[in-house]
Amino acid sequence: MYKVYGDYLSGNCYKVKLMLHLLGKESKWVPVDILKGETQTPEFLAMNPNGKIPVLQFEDGTCLWESNAILNFLADGSEFLPTEPRLRTQVLQWQFFEQYSHEPYIAVARFIKLYLGLPEERLAEYEATRKKGYKALKVMEQQLKLTDYLVGDHYSIADIALYAYTHVAHEGGFDLEPYPAVRAWLARVASHPKHVGMLD
Repeated sequence: MYKVYGDYLSGNCYKVKLMLHLLGKESKWVPVDILKGETQTPEFLAMNPNGKIPVLQFEDGTCLWESNAILNFLADGSEFLPTEPRLRTQVLQWQFFEQYSHEPYIAVARFIKLYLGLPEERLAEYEATRKKGYKALKVMEQQLKLTDYLVGDHYSIADIALYAYTHVAHEGGFDLEPYPAVRAWLARVASHPKHVGMLD
């Protein structure tokens, strides 16, 4: 059985939880409080020297970190990761987009608002992240006007990667009303019979 070290409110951790649930794999969740510095303890840094969650721990004690790397490992050989090289590369394309052009803005805006309560000293950063977050949503909207999922017509880990923070973007102050294709996609992902919510 895998152990997952994470925070239930973290989108990056939710990716792993959702993937495991979709695959029907059992796991043990180990809560980690980032605001209390629990990712910076010697014990945690021995698992992930980068001091971030999530961490997937195997039965032999070895660990895998970085949420999208964990998704690729877990999904290998399943319906959620295409085997055709072009499609598989498109999955990676959206995962790189998520970590470079989406998560740093939508997730950070949410962190500043939800976790920190919009402190005065971070308001300028908050507004800057919202501007770039809307740019990411526009990119997704353009794709999802063309296809049901981010990589063609099949639900993949590209969707899991981007669903995680997009479905709670409102908690960061983002209005999804102007993005009907994104909203339809969110509903489509959530309708999967093995879907599990962030706090379920």
